[in-house]
Amino acid sequence: MSDNESSKLTDDMSWTPLHAQIHRTIRVRHLFERDKNLLVAVSGGQDSLCLIKLLLDLQPKWEWNIAIAHCDHCWREDSQANAHHVENLAKSWNTPFYLKTANQPINTEATARNWRYQALTKIAQCYNYQYIITGHTASDRAETLLYNLIRGTGTDGLQALTWQRPLTENITLIRPLLEITRSQTEQFCQKFHLPIWEDSTNQNLKHPRNRIRQQLIPYLKENFNPQVEANLAQTAELLQAEVEFLEQTALQWRLEASAKGDKDNLQINRRILLKAPLAIQRRVMRQILQEILPHAPNFEHIEKLTALITAPNRSQTDPFPGGSTAIVQGDWITLN
Repeated sequence: MSDNESSKLTDDMSWTPLHAQIHRTIRVRHLFERDKNLLVAVSGGQDSLCLIKLLLDLQPKWEWNIAIAHCDHCWREDSQANAHHVENLAKSWNTPFYLKTANQPINTEATARNWRYQALTKIAQCYNYQYIITGHTASDRAETLLYNLIRGTGTDGLQALTWQRPLTENITLIRPLLEITRSQTEQFCQKFHLPIWEDSTNQNLKHPRNRIRQQLIPYLKENFNPQVEANLAQTAELLQAEVEFLEQTALQWRLEASAKGDKDNLQINRRILLKAPLAIQRRVMRQILQEILPHAPNFEHIEKLTALITAPNRSQTDPFPGGSTAIVQGDWITLN
């Protein structure tokens, strides 16, 4: 769809700068093409209502097949009413609606997020939707960057939310609103009188992300930079490209340095890795540890393995989580 074609949409609906921006973002970033099956996650909050309104308005020209999915975590007393609210909106828009309800209440953000993506993926698989679309914004991206920075992370954590991520071989998660702030989605919902469902858990300051959203971001805006959300989101965007480059480069070094030892023990040629920059050495070791550890490796794990590149012969690590150890044997680091 060309810009000339998009301008014709003004004859069919109220065309706003946000419509133009999202249309352009989808087209330029090749997020998804015309005539695709899109499963849109709608919580009922302002971001997801803004998202579904934009996509439904663009649907006639792009010829998408759009459906709405809602995940009921059962962690609020009004969660069932929230689900009915979204279902009624889907009916009013003549849009297919799918509901997934948790079998038992989910009480942590991480558990809820994992369950939600699993639930959305099952719906997409069952009804043949190639894309799952969520309403994450630049504000979410900024908050995630800060959250990960405070907890301790490398560049992978700082890149925060990405535009797209494969969930399965045939299903891709897409986030088209990553250049839009939460204040913009609020203004959009007000303009079109969209009935926002206020989630009371967003005000609960026991959750770290809510404290970042309700306290830290406003403080940074007032005392440091009113554009802090957009600037942090832009930083995440820059880091995303750099992380992709580093991951690809590290993979090339890893393939060159790797070999299979006896009994399928993993061996890494440290003489080859010695030629690589430290950043690549760390990333190679991180990739290796991600495959053998039961959980994501932390900084200490990565440094412990990286140090063996220059360690004396027969040097050995203490056991990693799961029981694996690494030992230097001449030019090789062997993990078993």
